[in-house]
Amino acid sequence: MATFGTLSDRLTETFRNLRTKGKLTPADVDGTVREIRRALLDADVALPVVKEFTAKVRERALGDEVNRALNPAQQVVQIVNEELVAILGGEQRRLRFAKNPPTVIMLAGLQGSGKTTFAGKLAKMLEKDGHTPLLIAADLQRPNAVNQLQVVAERAGAAIYAPEPGNGVGDPVRVARDGVEVARRQQHDVVIIDTAGRLGVDAELMKQASDIRKATDPDEVLFVIDAMIGQDAVNTAKAFQDGVDFTGVVLSKLDGDARGGAALSVASVTGRPIIFASTGEGLDDLEAFHPDRMASRILDLGDILTLIEQAQQAFDEAEAMKVAEKIATETFTLEDFLEQMQQMKKMGSMKKMLGMLPGMGSMKDQLENFDEREIDRTEAIIRSMTPVERRNPKVLNGSRRLRIARGSGMTVTDVNQLVQRFDQAAKMMKTVARGGVPNIPGMGPIPGAGRPGASAKRGKQQKAKGSRSGNPAKRAAENAGIAAAPAAPTGSGFGLGGAQGGPSEADLAELQKMLGKG
Repeated sequence: MATFGTLSDRLTETFRNLRTKGKLTPADVDGTVREIRRALLDADVALPVVKEFTAKVRERALGDEVNRALNPAQQVVQIVNEELVAILGGEQRRLRFAKNPPTVIMLAGLQGSGKTTFAGKLAKMLEKDGHTPLLIAADLQRPNAVNQLQVVAERAGAAIYAPEPGNGVGDPVRVARDGVEVARRQQHDVVIIDTAGRLGVDAELMKQASDIRKATDPDEVLFVIDAMIGQDAVNTAKAFQDGVDFTGVVLSKLDGDARGGAALSVASVTGRPIIFASTGEGLDDLEAFHPDRMASRILDLGDILTLIEQAQQAFDEAEAMKVAEKIATETFTLEDFLEQMQQMKKMGSMKKMLGMLPGMGSMKDQLENFDEREIDRTEAIIRSMTPVERRNPKVLNGSRRLRIARGSGMTVTDVNQLVQRFDQAAKMMKTVARGGVPNIPGMGPIPGAGRPGASAKRGKQQKAKGSRSGNPAKRAAENAGIAAAPAAPTGSGFGLGGAQGGPSEADLAELQKMLGKG
């Protein structure tokens, strides 16, 4: 995540230096702990949290679990990962729902922290899970706060209770209390109360929020905090805990570019778990907070589980089976390719997804230069084709390609490149369907690919035999390609192997070509 980018870079560099040592001395451990301390302080993590964290890391790093480890450096990385999970809250904590609905969720926080937007995101997430949320507009002080919540509710497709116009008019405590009764009568099983915020912590805000809590007896009080506000995050959290108390924390604006390390301190200082992480401006940009996955992202160890979950949500299983059948029968067309691209877009930003892969922290510049609009351009080219052309690209002669280029606002060269990439992908799919080993341009052959039971031994035998082509020139070229084939990449299980720990720059460039123009 962008907010922890600097911290991630510093920690990854520290471990990369540590990885070169076969045995760790107390001086090595002290130097590593010192670098970790500096990285955390530079990232605005609270000093008491830093002291406790580094003390635990040092104690464990000098213990027997590291001295007896086959790879001491990786063991230290594991220790830092475990301690980072601990200060982030330990285990994931889900929303607690009331036994007798409606479940009342009250939102609190400073003005501008993202409460209103989070209310819409939470409502949409709950609707996907089969709930029927009702938003209550109890922020009657901030100008146009009621109108903003109405717009957010409409976008989220959620019901809203907003009897007062706001802008200083109306009693927020009465609105919140009446809203819960309306939800009970209309059988909404979840109520989300959007309360007022201020530019700073003050007594009036605390009293109003405390009165709303007493009037509605919420099951959850979520404190929404801006991950970019720096050290003041801890002071604000303490003030809200003393004045209103809350049951969980929501980190907003985690896609920002501030240091954001103070957000790491909130769970440790307040003893309240982080339940959600808001990662963008869209209503779908909300994630359940997993301390272990967040720690892995910070340490550049990847977050494959979240990536898999997003793929499961975006891809339809029945459609996936149809595509697999088409690949097996060699009937995969540009129409199917277009459908797959559209499903990939449902998963969100490609940059964000690629950033979840282990070892991608060292390729930030390449990720930043990754142009996601290429997917839209490719989609425009395919949509400019007729159904016949999509099903059979072989009919695309010069005049047809010129018409497609004009219709999509692209060039004939772009159309030619797309058709060429599709042909390469089709050949690769045919190879896999027949049990062969696909050779991805820029990445070499994939070891172990093909039919289940196709052993590495068989692959070695084929490699030793070389090409059987009757054309001498072709045979020589294929044998040269086999001899030059790169070995399977190896790297640390923690993704700290530099170029070996994740995709190379050439691989990322090739992925860019496969998704859009080169």
